[in-house]
Amino acid sequence: MPQNEYIERHRRLYGRRLDHDERVRKREAREPHKRAERARKTRGLKAKMLNRQRRNEKIQTKKKIRAHELKRTKNRVGDGEPSGGALPVYLLDREVQQRAKVLSNMVKQKRKEKAGKWDVPLPKVRAQADSEVFKVLRTGKSRRKAWKRLVTKVTFVGEGFTRKPPKFERFIRPMALRFRKAHVTHPELKATFCLPIIGVKRNPNSPMYTSLGVITKGTVIEVNISELGLVTQAGKVVWGKYAQVTNNPENDGCINAVLLV
Repeated sequence: MPQNEYIERHRRLYGRRLDHDERVRKREAREPHKRAERARKTRGLKAKMLNRQRRNEKIQTKKKIRAHELKRTKNRVGDGEPSGGALPVYLLDREVQQRAKVLSNMVKQKRKEKAGKWDVPLPKVRAQADSEVFKVLRTGKSRRKAWKRLVTKVTFVGEGFTRKPPKFERFIRPMALRFRKAHVTHPELKATFCLPIIGVKRNPNSPMYTSLGVITKGTVIEVNISELGLVTQAGKVVWGKYAQVTNNPENDGCINAVLLV
């Protein structure tokens, strides 16, 4: 049995509460009221994001209901619409039904779900110029040499990071803007965890920012989720997963991200 699964072990040994089913039913019945109250109280950008999410959920629900309705309907082929040529005599009194449209709709829906699995929370982010990310540092006695750059955004460096000598250091990453941990929200568990960062997978602004470890809004980072106790189907503990940064870390002083499930 994997580590940290004491709740499942207790359930196996002693079972659930006697009123478990009733509590679950009441919680599900309260959920629409809670969502409505949350929608009424939210303001500003959070309200926009909540309404967009709710709209997408309604669209998906309507599509699924429509697909199920089409699945249950049986289209009878008319006399003037032979399906696949002439019918033999013993099949003339039977109803020929078409389910091709239903099957094609199901295939399309599955493809959409598979494609949507890898969608990131922020598909589009504002592009950031080099002048925003880097500040020119002038060196030398004459102050004419301007080949050094000071990184003004939050960066991630590994555990054994040491700065180069001043003569060879082109990009300076200040210690105050180096972050090792991020606040990662699990979209299904609806909980936030402070997890250590493993590395920067991709910064959408530039490959150079990715190699330097610059973290801006929309950056995909890899975090260590071994503390969560998530396991694969084979029973192995999941170690690293990707998450996308949803805030401007240099303004907020912390990294907020959403786990890509």
